[in-house]
Amino acid sequence: MSKLPHIGTSIFTIMSKMATEYNAINLSQGFPNFPVDERLTDIVARLAKENVHQYLPMSGHPPLLSKIAAFIKNSYERIIQPETELLITAGATQAIFTTITALVETNDEVLILDPSYDCYEAPVLLSNANPVRVSLNDDYTPNWDRIEKACNSKTKMIIINNPHNPTGKILNKSDFEILESLLEKYSKIIVLSDEVYEYITFEQKHISAHSREKLLNRCVMVSSFGKSFHVTGWKVGYLVAPEHLMKEIKKVHQFLVFSVNSICQVAISEYLDLVSVNEIGNFYQKKRNYFRQLLKNSRFELMPCEGTYFQVASYASISDKNDVDFCKWLITDHGVAAIPISTFYADGKDLKLIRFCFAKDNATLEAAAKRLCAIQ
Repeated sequence: MSKLPHIGTSIFTIMSKMATEYNAINLSQGFPNFPVDERLTDIVARLAKENVHQYLPMSGHPPLLSKIAAFIKNSYERIIQPETELLITAGATQAIFTTITALVETNDEVLILDPSYDCYEAPVLLSNANPVRVSLNDDYTPNWDRIEKACNSKTKMIIINNPHNPTGKILNKSDFEILESLLEKYSKIIVLSDEVYEYITFEQKHISAHSREKLLNRCVMVSSFGKSFHVTGWKVGYLVAPEHLMKEIKKVHQFLVFSVNSICQVAISEYLDLVSVNEIGNFYQKKRNYFRQLLKNSRFELMPCEGTYFQVASYASISDKNDVDFCKWLITDHGVAAIPISTFYADGKDLKLIRFCFAKDNATLEAAAKRLCAIQ
């Protein structure tokens, strides 16, 4: 008997597999295909011959913890205690899974704002709790009336994703003010803030939960070095939480992974002395602008992209197919893979929108755009 009977192969796996079968350009799965910064790979090459291959402390490499604390202070003017409020995780997905299974109990309710990334629901179900899916507005702004109506005495957690995957939307100041007012009414609710794309933002700068004083004692923030430093396969992230929540999170973490990849932690610790997060946002803003320019003569309508390395596009003027079928047709007939947005909704809401990943080298973007612009 399955604990997750309705969950099958992820759409990301399906589309990437089809891309391989049809030799299509893969703009579906969110991983970069360009080289990693040589400063980082040089550090790894040197460390490979040093004594950094054994278990590190459960919470993380102490110098890395200290540097993250300084990093957060510099980025958000927040002072955290690395020994008690910070945890290195095996990627953001493990951070999210660990947080939910540690803090959510049987029959609790967890609000998930759709369209939502697919890793949120499973740990809620495995905790014998109930995911409550609440749709964002069609422009992907939060519908706070709908969110408040979904809250009740059983609501234990609200998950926010900012910047938002798949849409690239960023929460604004008023969104946080409304969220804070909502928490005043419901004293039990914890916020899980998935901020893995926090340094990939463009004209509108990211507002982090780290910068909201009223949230700090009731919020778990999740970050990703994999996303920020183009090393998604390293699976190294971190989470920040107040001590009373972190104690419970660490109880699960120690029996789930105990400690995280040692050489990668030491390498990132050294790399933080060399890299500026401003480089990351500027780099991807150029990528976004270039990709949008390449598609200006296509029949796709490009939606606003405020952050992340994803571009959502409408194909409504091209086809009446549902978005899953359109994405399959895009692979088989035009050699480009994308992700259908309906798969991010519990109810499969189809607005004829698809998601492209532009974290690719220019040659890949140019080749994909040429095929996309040829669609009549």
